[in-house]
Amino acid sequence: MEKAIIGKKIGMTQIFDEAGHVVPVTLIQAGPCTVVQKKTTEKDGYESVQLGYETVPERKLTKPELGHQKKAGLSELKKVLKEFRLNDCSKYNVGDELKADVFAAGDYVDVTGISKGHGYQGVVKRYGAGRTPTTHGGGPVHRHAGSMGPIDPARIFKGKIGAGQMGDEQVTVLNLDVVKVDAELGLIAVRGAIPGPKGGVVFVKTTTKKNAVAQGATAISKNPQKASARVNPQKASARNK
Repeated sequence: MEKAIIGKKIGMTQIFDEAGHVVPVTLIQAGPCTVVQKKTTEKDGYESVQLGYETVPERKLTKPELGHQKKAGLSELKKVLKEFRLNDCSKYNVGDELKADVFAAGDYVDVTGISKGHGYQGVVKRYGAGRTPTTHGGGPVHRHAGSMGPIDPARIFKGKIGAGQMGDEQVTVLNLDVVKVDAELGLIAVRGAIPGPKGGVVFVKTTTKKNAVAQGATAISKNPQKASARVNPQKASARNK
């Protein structure tokens, strides 16, 4: 069953798992979110729910935003609205409140946010382009992109790297696993990094990737280079004989 929620990135930290290993995680202040709108296949052609996050004064909303939320009969107006297409929206109703406990440890999620903006940058920082030699008459052009228009086409091909705006764009990190959920504090800890600065709004949704479930011996790889093969109990017992 697909689930979704809106939250804010708090920052990164580390926690210890049951085996004592350090796990790098990002903390997300998830919810509470309110269902503002619900779309159905019969009326709209597809199923989705629109969630609202973070209370905002009425004076800070435009008239269309205000009318849309008042139509839903919300007691508190929301600053951030986001529509999620889920495979089962029948359990949601307008006005329902979603909190961090919609997810549980072991779930896999996709996290979407706006990446950090770096302003106007050159090709060295933006794409990792190489520098020219700094000796023997290299000149003051060590970080320039160089010649890009060959004589024959006399133009620059589409997709050529160049200087420009870096960051400040929507980025989605796929298939992160939820390590821990604190329902009391409304926190979700996901393994690894997610896009955006501290305090940035992020959208968390059940991943679109397919994760195979380990079932007995079928989960053990025959490749000796993989960890699952190195800890194969059958091979280990055969070596001990």
